[in-house]
Amino acid sequence: MTQENNNPTIVHFEIPADDVERARKFYSTLFGWKIERAEVKVDGDTMDYWMISTSGDNNEKSSLGGGLMKRKDPQQPNLNYIGVPSIDEYSKKVENLGGKVLMPKTKVEGYGFFAVCSDTENNSFALWEIAQQK
Repeated sequence: MTQENNNPTIVHFEIPADDVERARKFYSTLFGWKIERAEVKVDGDTMDYWMISTSGDNNEKSSLGGGLMKRKDPQQPNLNYIGVPSIDEYSKKVENLGGKVLMPKTKVEGYGFFAVCSDTENNSFALWEIAQQK
């Protein structure tokens, strides 16, 4: 999950699946996406996660990547992550504009932070902040 500039834009997407292997085969066959298992830790807990490269098996630079995960809830939607310079700042903006922060700022070790929000129409989206390199 990278962000080339500070303009908020979609930087990552997630697809929940009842059967991850079936979904992996579907998307890799349909679009040629490369989907590989990755070790991802969220707040210290390792989760089953598969990173999606939309450029497939070749070495083209992909403008957008994603993730595939086991569905946690029957109503779990696809989720777009929007890169922002500060989750704290944008969480306040979400609430000031009538939206809600559904899941507060959460650490993804080695990558950054995310927060899940909903807009005024009850659509879910996530904010993404890249971890600062030291």
